[in-house]
Amino acid sequence: MKQILAAILSALLCVQPVFAMPVKEPVLYTDAQGEAEDNDETQKNSNTQEPAEGQEAADTKDSAGGQAAGSTGNEAGPQVGAPSAILMEASTGQIIYEKDADEQRPPASVTKIMTLLLIFDALDSGKISLKDEVSTSEYAASMGGSQVFLEPGETQTVDTMIKCIAVASANDACVAMAEYICGNEEEFVKQMNQRAKGLGMENTHFVNCNGLDTDGHLTTARDIALMSRELITTYPQIHDYSMIWMENITHTTKKGTTEFGLTNTNKLVRQYEYATGLKTGSTDKAKYCVSATAKKDGMELIAVIMAAPDHKQRFTDATTLLNYGFGKCNKYEEEKAKSIQPAKVSRGVAETVKVRQKTPFAYVDITGADLKTIERKVALNKKIKAPVKKGDKVGKAKYFLSGKEIGSIDIVAAESVDEISYKSAMGDTVKKFLL
Repeated sequence: MKQILAAILSALLCVQPVFAMPVKEPVLYTDAQGEAEDNDETQKNSNTQEPAEGQEAADTKDSAGGQAAGSTGNEAGPQVGAPSAILMEASTGQIIYEKDADEQRPPASVTKIMTLLLIFDALDSGKISLKDEVSTSEYAASMGGSQVFLEPGETQTVDTMIKCIAVASANDACVAMAEYICGNEEEFVKQMNQRAKGLGMENTHFVNCNGLDTDGHLTTARDIALMSRELITTYPQIHDYSMIWMENITHTTKKGTTEFGLTNTNKLVRQYEYATGLKTGSTDKAKYCVSATAKKDGMELIAVIMAAPDHKQRFTDATTLLNYGFGKCNKYEEEKAKSIQPAKVSRGVAETVKVRQKTPFAYVDITGADLKTIERKVALNKKIKAPVKKGDKVGKAKYFLSGKEIGSIDIVAAESVDEISYKSAMGDTVKKFLL
């Protein structure tokens, strides 16, 4: 017995402690997609700006202190002297390059991009028309800085006021339009901030409609790119104004009629072959800023420069970014999204619902990848219950390049399907039973 106990004790002393192995967390699936969500990738790239429709661009540091989207890290990005800058592709919203793009700075007259956006919103809604006559108040006429010297009581058409703002950066015309649309500048500025919030301009606060130096009037290069994109993609007719180099307007006042020449403050319109706009700005606090837009071979880019030391530097930096973008970017764009098989619907008057991709997919790459190898995978919701309204989201189309997801587009119902009534459901059940 003693020998047996000794053997058991000896065996226990020889046992090595066992440590628990880390347990791998389960992959989570969502009802909406039926596919795994890669949370680790989201955390690693938490500073990556997500452009339109879930399209993403990976960023790596470059030698200029900025970030070049999609770079391999083995090549230097564009050399930008200004402290804040960003380069965006307009149709996708993808960021190609950025440098301190979220640093709040005064924007000077680049503010007027939002002013112009609200003017075009008002035109689009029918609230105002291009032929409307706008009267200049004493307050509007009192604006300093860049102006077209509107006099109190002087009237100009909305069309002319837009030219004054887009071409000559007229502070007086901005206030006159703000008062015409909203009754006063304060209310107009409230709408500017609301519009900014709706665009995801998280680091922007407007205090006036023209960008004159005022405490608290701040934005960022990224936010400027967002509002620039909204203006040029929603209202491409802005380029009919922003590309004007020189034009005359007529002042008609009690003193008589005089001609006044407008000259575009954006020298790129004349000096850069592909320039389409958009807006410059400079004050003592803001230094020299520009949101420069350009289009080449169907691709439109937005280069934002903030706080450049002089006007030459802002245009040099903007040109550098635009050339970099046009030289490196390769764009994939569907002319028309591929068709998708109808989705099954439960409790509906119909057994299926026609579905479609909300928009065609577009993607910009600067790595030299073969974009012909991009693949689409459709993931419909596991359960689609009636009633279904036309436009309801019913899934996602995900796009992959070399096995990596590069973006997604919502799949929506192309028609409505009503819920079947209890009486109809019972009738169908009886018919099936009898058959």
